[in-house]
Amino acid sequence: MNVNDDVQFYKENGYLLVRGVFNEEEVLEMRAAVERIINRAAQNQADTNHAWQGDFLPPEQLKKLVLKGFHDVHYHDAAFTRAVIHPKMTAVLNKIIGPNVQLHHSKMLVKPPANGAAFPMHQDFPYFPHHNHSMLAASVHLDDADEENGCLAVIPGSHLQGPLPHVGKHYLNHKEYPISSGTLCPAKAGDVLFFNYLTIHGSDVNRSDRTRRNVLFQYRDAADKPSEQVHFDWGMGLMVSGENVDFKNVKPNFELTKV
Repeated sequence: MNVNDDVQFYKENGYLLVRGVFNEEEVLEMRAAVERIINRAAQNQADTNHAWQGDFLPPEQLKKLVLKGFHDVHYHDAAFTRAVIHPKMTAVLNKIIGPNVQLHHSKMLVKPPANGAAFPMHQDFPYFPHHNHSMLAASVHLDDADEENGCLAVIPGSHLQGPLPHVGKHYLNHKEYPISSGTLCPAKAGDVLFFNYLTIHGSDVNRSDRTRRNVLFQYRDAADKPSEQVHFDWGMGLMVSGENVDFKNVKPNFELTKV
């Protein structure tokens, strides 16, 4: 594909898989950073399970599933700060979003072998709704991902439906939108899957003997503002590319309250 084809594909389908954004050395650096974060979390008794709950799987299966997830990884290790503003990342973001790009948040997701938890199909919109829907996720693959170890699946063109009602704000009706309804997006380590926050996506259980590690960066147009006061954190609004033309709105308005 050329640049124009890439942009058109994203507009029509709501996602774009870009190969080889990060080289082997950069991938190894981020893998090591993930391991250090998990170890520090365990030492500080902050190593919680983020596996999704619900009726999309039998209860006995849900109990066995594990998902390591931590937000704001760029606060925990500089490897991810470098990745957030990587030239190859911003080149794609400028094509899709435009010249002025902000980071909203980052997180890591680790599916361990054999029992790595599934993500039922959902949109990201309910978690951090914005007025102009420029928000997208950039899922950085730190391992090869395929159907066996729970690669991401998307429903092409689903972003054009707009926001959909979710079960408890977390996931779509799994009978109407089973994971099998999505198009699998197998990827190699170093590849990045970009998808709009309205694009329906999810992933199945890791049934392999291989770990599936992803780091996800959520980006938006600097002019696109939240439509609800939800999912704010201290780093929201970091300029990744271009400029913030709204001089009076350069950081979130936080209030500290007594517990």
